[in-house]
Amino acid sequence: MAMVSASRSLFISFLLASLILVSSERVARPPAVRGLDYDFYRLSCPRIERIVRKHLEDVFEKDSGQAPGILRLFFHDCFSQGCDASILLNGVDGEDDEKQHDANFALREEALQTIENIRAIVRKQCPRVVSCADILVIAAREAVRQFGGPDIDVPLGRKDSLNFSVNSPDNLPVPFARTDELLTVFGSKKFDATDVVALSGAHTFGQAHCPTMFNRVIDSDPPIEPNFKKQLEATCPNEESLNAVNLDVRTPNTFDNMYYINLLNHQGVFTSDQDLASHPKTKEIVNLFASNQKEFFNKFANAFVKVSQLDVLTGNQGEIRKSCFAPNNRKSKVATVVEEVVEIVANM
Repeated sequence: MAMVSASRSLFISFLLASLILVSSERVARPPAVRGLDYDFYRLSCPRIERIVRKHLEDVFEKDSGQAPGILRLFFHDCFSQGCDASILLNGVDGEDDEKQHDANFALREEALQTIENIRAIVRKQCPRVVSCADILVIAAREAVRQFGGPDIDVPLGRKDSLNFSVNSPDNLPVPFARTDELLTVFGSKKFDATDVVALSGAHTFGQAHCPTMFNRVIDSDPPIEPNFKKQLEATCPNEESLNAVNLDVRTPNTFDNMYYINLLNHQGVFTSDQDLASHPKTKEIVNLFASNQKEFFNKFANAFVKVSQLDVLTGNQGEIRKSCFAPNNRKSKVATVVEEVVEIVANM
């Protein structure tokens, strides 16, 4: 057993030493679904992607935690009822909305507000042209790119939903799911095993709160490295604790392939993560991504675009919201204040 352990440690050390950091490079474009186009705003709002990029550079410099927060918003929006910005809608008079669902526990309020702030800025240059749904997709792409990940081209042209469903987050995979369940959930949306492993790599940055991963503290199936388990126990003394742990113990603020090396070391925070390293349909993909960051980036980019095109509203469907927080027949008072502030700053 000692020789096996030593050999495993040597293998991991070799992987770490031989990794080549890949700078953000543009990945080939997968086909766009009907109604979306990679050049959708070429005439109506040609600077949209640069506007989002510049604003987020300033935001992330002050608060790097918003990057994984925005990426999570993107996934949780698209996997609920499609990429329609329904997750941004607020309930009326205290009614629940998608954000109150258990699956959306600890969504970053700052990330939600950042998307609305971008919408207000974009509206000044391109009035009533760009949807909140498209802004969220572009922002999620930037969250990946600006922290070392691939530069992903995304097709645009989504419309915003007119409503939300409080039950739609039931579609989201849970962090304590085993691989068979993940493959079933993702498979229902036409994602294969490679997509599942690649998208799980989004956990290469960000944090998990104790209630979502406490089962890893009390259970050793799937396997967990003893010292890592002790660290989790110290951070999460009980399931009610609101403490948080980094999803990537090695490079928590960088979008890279270290997540997969963590899994090979039995240091996956979520059950849904760690189980990928031993399941017969996914373990070789984990090994591939651990040793080849460029391959991970390519597969992640393709899967990201597939996610971004789930059940989109286009053409005459949906609307372009005046506020990301409310449909046009129910404008948010908060959004009005934000627009007024942006206008004042722009005219200073």
